[in-house]
Amino acid sequence: MDVDQFAFDLPAELIAQFPPPQRGRSRLLHLDGALGAIRDYHFSDLPQLVQPGDLLVFNDTRVMKARLAARKDTGGKLEILIERVIADRRVLAMIKASHAPRPGNVLRIADAVEAEVLERDGQFYVLQFSGDRTAHDAMEKFGSIPLPPYIQRASGEQDEERYQTVYAREPGAVAAPTAGLHFDAQMLEHLHQRGVQRAFVTLHVGAGTFQPVRSANIEQHRMHSERYAIAAATAAAIERTRSAGGRVIAVGTTTLRTLESSVHNGACRAGSGETELFIRPGYRFRVVDRLLTNFHLPHSTLLMLVCTFAGTAHTLAAYRYAVEQRYRFFSYGDAMLVDPAIPTGESVR
Repeated sequence: MDVDQFAFDLPAELIAQFPPPQRGRSRLLHLDGALGAIRDYHFSDLPQLVQPGDLLVFNDTRVMKARLAARKDTGGKLEILIERVIADRRVLAMIKASHAPRPGNVLRIADAVEAEVLERDGQFYVLQFSGDRTAHDAMEKFGSIPLPPYIQRASGEQDEERYQTVYAREPGAVAAPTAGLHFDAQMLEHLHQRGVQRAFVTLHVGAGTFQPVRSANIEQHRMHSERYAIAAATAAAIERTRSAGGRVIAVGTTTLRTLESSVHNGACRAGSGETELFIRPGYRFRVVDRLLTNFHLPHSTLLMLVCTFAGTAHTLAAYRYAVEQRYRFFSYGDAMLVDPAIPTGESVR
């Protein structure tokens, strides 16, 4: 398939640069993938759109303060974006600099912490922090929240709260699972009172989530690897829900990819690992019955995932409608609740 099949025109002013004044004050577009029907709601209407016995599955990853300003030992400025903590003092990172550092170079952060470049691995560097400070300590003390590249401003104090979900607890992501940013404690309580269950997975979102598909033929694209974990309690909750006729609702594409990566003999399996799952037309969904998500970038693997779930024509029609109705797009934007084009597990698209 050609990547240009997953394009749409988006006015720059619809890219949300700030979160709404309060969590949950967003709009919600409901797309019925089977019929192509579209309906406007507010996120506060979500309890009306789910049923007792449904299961919402959330990604509880926590965004690290992974962006660090530094200088080379020669004095040149650079920016470090930590992708993954490998060990207490060792990380995998991207580096933005006018001249790429070499193994053996020492990078100084805030005139307080040093990190040595050990090796280069493709677009990433392996760095080793010196002294007693761990990588997580250095990020917490000297780092900032790494906002997505389409947010044209530096991160501020409000982003330390609002670019985290209220249930974030497992540090390791460099980008938020943004569908979860709409939920506050009150909404979670309303859903509980409605009889909707909840469970959690962990997928540490990497910087590759913002990488465009550079191949004209999407079959040639390779996904970046991301770590995930599914607890036994979550796998059991999914099995109970499906057995009782409830629906498994993934909150975000990261949750959906985690659950679909875990399938063994037709069921969600507890455990941890790495996923490079690229969901594109032709994929058969085996766990997830509904998807709550934000609006995604043109040509992105996340848009391809939604197109696969609800059908490409219906999804792109919904996106055009959202543009016409001035919905807010991307991480701090509005949400979609998506029903599948074909019931989960029934057939291959």
